[in-house]
Amino acid sequence: MLARGKSFMATWRRLRAEKARERRIREMLSMLRPYRWRVLAMFAALTVSIAAALAPPALAKIAIDQGIAEKDAATLVLVVVLFVASALVLWASTYVQTYLTGWIGQRVLQDLRIRVFEHLQRQSAGYYSRRRTGVLVSRLTNDVEALDQLVSNGAVTLYQSSVTLIAMVVILTLQDWRLALACFSVLPLIGLATFVFRVISTDVYRATREKIAAITSYLQETISGVQVVRAYGREQQHVDEFTELSAANRDANMRSVYLHATYFPAVELISALMLAVILFYGGYRVIGGEIPIGALVLFAGYMDNFFDPIRQLSQVYMQYQSGMAALDKIFDLLAEQPDVVDSSSASEIEPLRGEVELSDVWFSYAAESAKASAQTEGDDADAQSAEVRVADEDERWALRGVNLRIAPGETLALVGATGAGKSTLAKLVPRFHDPQRGRVLIDGHDLRDVTTSSLRRQLGYVPQEGYLFSGTVAENIEFGRPGATRAMIEQSARAVGAWDAIAALPEGFDTVVGERGSHLSAGQRQLVGFARALLGEPRLLILDEATASVDVGTELKIESGLRRLLAGRTAIVIAHRLSTIVNASRIAVIDSGRIAEVGTHEDLIAAGGLYADLYANWQQQAA
Repeated sequence: MLARGKSFMATWRRLRAEKARERRIREMLSMLRPYRWRVLAMFAALTVSIAAALAPPALAKIAIDQGIAEKDAATLVLVVVLFVASALVLWASTYVQTYLTGWIGQRVLQDLRIRVFEHLQRQSAGYYSRRRTGVLVSRLTNDVEALDQLVSNGAVTLYQSSVTLIAMVVILTLQDWRLALACFSVLPLIGLATFVFRVISTDVYRATREKIAAITSYLQETISGVQVVRAYGREQQHVDEFTELSAANRDANMRSVYLHATYFPAVELISALMLAVILFYGGYRVIGGEIPIGALVLFAGYMDNFFDPIRQLSQVYMQYQSGMAALDKIFDLLAEQPDVVDSSSASEIEPLRGEVELSDVWFSYAAESAKASAQTEGDDADAQSAEVRVADEDERWALRGVNLRIAPGETLALVGATGAGKSTLAKLVPRFHDPQRGRVLIDGHDLRDVTTSSLRRQLGYVPQEGYLFSGTVAENIEFGRPGATRAMIEQSARAVGAWDAIAALPEGFDTVVGERGSHLSAGQRQLVGFARALLGEPRLLILDEATASVDVGTELKIESGLRRLLAGRTAIVIAHRLSTIVNASRIAVIDSGRIAEVGTHEDLIAAGGLYADLYANWQQQAA
């Protein structure tokens, strides 16, 4: 009974996978719709080229039987003219078809890349904590490139080979059905070889896609962390691990090589057997006067190329397997729903006053991940139940029953031990995540009822590590307010105390910062981040340990700039260096996901609670 149940489930999963693949193929084909007229023109040119390519053997038969055998020079000349004309038509139609095929293929792949990139841009913060960056990069590069051959050549080859094969079968059968039947007697061997090839190749090509994605991901991680690798002297270990990944990739690709080395020579052997059948049986009938010699030449001409369409169809199937493995990966990615989405009734939020309230907020990263996994399977009901089931495991809660109100223009500092929930709380305010229970409100509006774009336009965020994009210092500051003038950029840098540090750079504001800002120090990157945040004129500001990368001397230099940055704005400041938050309007102490204490620095010191202990320990360490 158990075995029968497992068999049923396996069959159900296979049918579901086949239906999903059919749906994805239809969706892929729908991407051709904007270019349908060019697609029709391409297939028209392809049909003409097929007809022109099939002409030579038929013309050769006429030349032999009606020209040479009958000593008719006029017929021979006419056939030669038609032969040259067919070659010219073949050249022109092939040129048009090849150009249109490349044009359409590149447009479709560009559309797909943009679609995947836009989808990644819509994903919420939790998505990237669950996914390896290198795998995502592989989807946009390796997997899209794997579709190139399928999109650009697969459909064309499938149509061309199928029509050519059918046309040759019809022509040969009409010419002499007995000789044609003798030739086709070896086709069951081709069918058997192709069936075996198809069964084995499906898993082979999926494995190759997975191995190359693993290599890309490992490369990205290793190159990004090369300084840590060298600092710990782990170069050889990384070389060994990469060698193992490369060996696995080699083995997966070698299985494909073995398939090719077995299947295609077998096709060539069967092709030679068929030609031998034509020469023996056809020659015997020519000698007996049953058929003219031109018919034998026609058969030999077509059968010499008869297996080309079969070989091409096999190549198409290989492209199909490789392309579909990539397509599955891409559409699996596209099927993943963002954790945070605007509701259909979400509205634009008016200019913020800056009041923030967290009402009985509970949040779990594990529950968010479980919900996302269930949504990927396409069942929203299962997603909700999975979220509740995981969230009810109390030890998984990052925040537990948080109630907190921040008044407009107030600076609230969050302190607590590592992992207490400070950053999690701060990330709920810009709606990087949604709580499983409770509500987050700004100016009385539940964040689920407003559009994220209208919220984040009025918000500034400075993380612990000042992330910079490749480009100049000025371009990175302008990121906070696209279209800002140079004067506005420089004024923002002066306001946060970044002017001297930027002016000291080789080319000032025009200095290229390098990838991730690698040409600047950690303190310089953070100063640029402050200037970027101020340029956007946010009403609500979040500083997530934003001065952790800044030395004490630099911190003193930018203290007045920070005061100007925070002035008149609602701010949430997370800090381990408690000297930076003693002047905050209020300080909230978070312990194990709960609010333990709230008050001013003086009040909390006087209370002698958890904050007083944290401050005493910090003073001791600072001393």
